[in-house]
Amino acid sequence: MIVVMKAHATEAEIQAVARMVEELDYNAHIIRGVERTVVACVGDERGEQHQLTHLESVAGVERVMPVVRSFKLASREVRPEGSIVKVGNMEIGGNRIAVIAGPCAIESEAQIEAAADAVKAAGAHALRGGAFKPRTSPYSFQGMENEGLVLLERAGRRVGLPVVTEIMDPHDIDAVAEHSDMLQVGARNAQNFSLLRRLGRIKKPVLLKRGMSMKLEEFMMAAEYILSEGNPNVVLCERGIRTFETATRNTLDLNAVPLLKEWTHLPVIVDPSHGTGIYKMVAPMALAAIAAGADGLLIEVHPKPDSALSDGPQQLKPSRFADLMKSLKPLAEAVGRTL
Repeated sequence: MIVVMKAHATEAEIQAVARMVEELDYNAHIIRGVERTVVACVGDERGEQHQLTHLESVAGVERVMPVVRSFKLASREVRPEGSIVKVGNMEIGGNRIAVIAGPCAIESEAQIEAAADAVKAAGAHALRGGAFKPRTSPYSFQGMENEGLVLLERAGRRVGLPVVTEIMDPHDIDAVAEHSDMLQVGARNAQNFSLLRRLGRIKKPVLLKRGMSMKLEEFMMAAEYILSEGNPNVVLCERGIRTFETATRNTLDLNAVPLLKEWTHLPVIVDPSHGTGIYKMVAPMALAAIAAGADGLLIEVHPKPDSALSDGPQQLKPSRFADLMKSLKPLAEAVGRTL
């Protein structure tokens, strides 16, 4: 259930409603929109929800209504205008298309510094790079770990870009949060509920990738785990799903973009690098993602993809990334947005 406050409800009235919701054994999440505030009532669905309807007589309350979706806090019903998540000086979900770019894995200081220079020069808004790498084989390069975090932060600060990196283990959250501006949950951890709950208790933004075999309803419920613990700064990322097709690494499900934009107020971005696994397909699928309504892109860029220690075939050379950024600008304008 959600309690929709009147447009001119006072802060005292909002807090009074929140206290009443808590007294009825629900968790009260205050969601402040552009025009009005909503108090989301989250708790055991078997509870006596009819008690909440009595709040319609409380000062400052416009109406009490149920949330149809199983994901209560992520549903667009609680914030029709959509959310904007701020990551350093970058906004995701606003009018500007956000582009996060950088190598799959941090391999050396020279490599991440060169990548940072390249994506900054091309117009990217944030720098990505993996310090901890989940790999199918235990014998593959696993990342530079804590040293990689320091190198990523240093490169990002030097060029003036916020940094995004993956978190794999709940025990590493404090270290990763110390050196990054946004924590990414990879496809393999999209239903690691212990990790998601812990990320809900920090203030740093979270980039949640769709699991490789996840239905969209399951994807939304994963986001709900983070939101329900108090962290509203969640961005969804479609990164391709596993299907019967073997011509590409994954099948990039661009159907998900307009569906998610209809279902949720959370920003939605697309990763065409993992979604295809083929560098030649990254640019056309990136353009298609923006045309489908995505709020941003996650692009892998490596100074020398041929010698990359991780996912070289899907990473763009700096020159190709610069060409992509140029082609994105007129498309963004065509769909009423900016780059």
